[in-house]
Amino acid sequence: MEAADSPPAKPGWTFLTNHGHVLVCIATDPEIRGRDIATRVGITERAAQAIVADLVAEGYVERTRIGRRNHYRIAMDRKLRHPLEHSHRIDELLALATPEPDRPRAASARER
Repeated sequence: MEAADSPPAKPGWTFLTNHGHVLVCIATDPEIRGRDIATRVGITERAAQAIVADLVAEGYVERTRIGRRNHYRIAMDRKLRHPLEHSHRIDELLALATPEPDRPRAASARER
């Protein structure tokens, strides 16, 4: 039995890929460090950096350097990549996968 303060054990498989987990981390903390993404997802820093680079290269995430930190903005209206989910957008995925207070919302046309 797990203690109340200990994190849950990492499952053998999950419904989201590491790319999805990284996206959830960015959605809940737009100024998160790569090291913290790696820790939360359970991957190496190098893998976290590669995944963030993938998300940026494909236009799902915009990265802006502010001083010594990165700030991330998610393109909420982008479609999911796989043909089975292509009719759904990133904001729908994040609505399911992020806690209510941290839940990001899609930018309105006026905000873009």
